Amino acid sequence: MELGDPHSRTKLLVVGCIHGNECAGLAIVRALERLPTPSGLDLWVIENLNPDGYAADTRQNAHGVDLNRNFPWAWRPMSGVFESGARPLSEPESRIAYRVILRIRPRISIWFHQHERLVDESGGSVRVERRFSRLVGLPLRRLRREPGSAVGWENHRLPGTTAFIVELPAGSLSAEAAGRYAHAILALSG
Repeated sequence: MELGDPHSRTKLLVVGCIHGNECAGLAIVRALERLPTPSGLDLWVIENLNPDGYAADTRQNAHGVDLNRNFPWAWRPMSGVFESGARPLSEPESRIAYRVILRIRPRISIWFHQHERLVDESGGSVRVERRFSRLVGLPLRRLRREPGSAVGWENHRLPGTTAFIVELPAGSLSAEAAGRYAHAILALSG
């Protein structure tokens, strides 16, 4: 979904869910969709990149692939819970995200995950990540870099932009918390 000014050079992408069993971010993107988009912002929202995994309450998609191990940068074959697929971008969901990102070239991308309660220092601008961390009241920490991750690929492929992971707490978010995150996202556009 595209919100705001499609002609703006300030493009922001938010992905509410990539792992089907880590979807508290859906409440955030739905809250975001109800807020007025600031002028001068082209906001892109992918509510749920993994609807099959969400329906089955599994991390993986319908083919048993962890979509966050299926992107081309630093991809390697993995099995089990982190099954990376037969090759980079083997999954339709990964290809869709790949094409959207290359088309819009977002200045900032936020990918919601769960359950670690932190903002990951993901390899983009630490200043942007730190600001978001302060706005939402989560600590900024660096998680281990994983092969084939969406954020790793995005930061590698689009230098000068910032893609980062927000690890939400376990469980669902209250409407108040979802609104706080949505407002923080919009604050990054300024």
